[in-house]
Amino acid sequence: MSEDYQKALGRKIAFYRKRRGLSQREFARRIDRSEAWVSQVERGVRRIDRMSVLETVAEVLEVPLAELAAEAPLVAATAEEAPGASRLRMVLSAAHSLNAILRGQGRADVPALRERVERAWELTHAGRYVDLAEELERLVPDLESAVRAGDNGERAELFRLLATAYQACSAALAKLGEPEAAWIAADRAIMAGERAGDPLLMAAGEFRLVIVFLGARYYDQAEHTARTTAEALEPLVEQGRPEAVALWGAITLQRAIAAARRNDADAAYQYLDRARQAAERVGPGRNDYNTEFGPANVGLHEVAVAVDLGDAGMALRRAKSIDVTGLSAERRARLLIDVARAHAQRRQPDEAVAALEQAEELTPEQVREHKVVHQLVTDLLTIQDPPGPRLQALARRVGVLPVRTST
Repeated sequence: MSEDYQKALGRKIAFYRKRRGLSQREFARRIDRSEAWVSQVERGVRRIDRMSVLETVAEVLEVPLAELAAEAPLVAATAEEAPGASRLRMVLSAAHSLNAILRGQGRADVPALRERVERAWELTHAGRYVDLAEELERLVPDLESAVRAGDNGERAELFRLLATAYQACSAALAKLGEPEAAWIAADRAIMAGERAGDPLLMAAGEFRLVIVFLGARYYDQAEHTARTTAEALEPLVEQGRPEAVALWGAITLQRAIAAARRNDADAAYQYLDRARQAAERVGPGRNDYNTEFGPANVGLHEVAVAVDLGDAGMALRRAKSIDVTGLSAERRARLLIDVARAHAQRRQPDEAVAALEQAEELTPEQVREHKVVHQLVTDLLTIQDPPGPRLQALARRVGVLPVRTST
């Protein structure tokens, strides 16, 4: 970042701060920085080298991010929409229910549909979103027809399968940065769970909804949904039902993330402790409602919480001690993304790039389409100036820098 840009940015921030009627002290409190930090930035003697910080500044000043970043030396390329995201939205947009009611269908093959739903979740856990979209394009209309054609003995199971398919759709859309569509899918999953008469399946849908709210930065809404769901599950947890304990634990981990992103460290670590106790009760190797809840997943969330709270050292130490062999490719890759975030906080771009490259080997689509990765790579380009060849190549693969064309 050039000195001229630093000074120009500082003048803009000072101008918009005064226009909002904020003192440096009040502004510093709202962006969770010191008054000295604000003064240095406004005088152009301190650089803002993370786009996420600039986003927070723009949000508090109530100005478009582009207004502050207009002179930035790094211009993110306009990435094309992920094909998996657009196709998954189309799955939700078609009139499957209406078509099923008007046209009808013969008797459903429940075992075959069950295998297809399991396949959908295998693709979700592998981060293969284009293949998942292709599967759901056929599976969802078949399930919507089946629940209306099945007899009374089959209908509950068919609604369970429909709910589980919609949960996979929601999980993928949340990863692809499509919170509105992911919310619709989660809501349909909850309704199908209710039609199945399965409270735990409904709770699993609420779990997906919490993840949607976290991705959309609706942290208070995420905490509210998680808290009310956890409270509803408590009678089943007290009975010792392992599936209920696992769901309660998975939801409690999301409460830890929401607290960390609100910068409430005490609450975040309290939720992690509660989730760890729940994981000890259910033991390793469970995957109730595709939550992958257990000691290893608690460890992954400990890393994520530490990174969100800015404690990169703790995050990196904890990451080294987690046994991820039983976790899905999606979960292992997400850990590596958080490890990369921790290295970026310590201004270690080479180590961060190495972690992202490992994650990319596991789940290329997740890494290349995830908004967290896009932001992280943008930050790394600012930290490593000029960027090295590996960082440049990664930035082009994820769409943060334009792809070179031959002349």
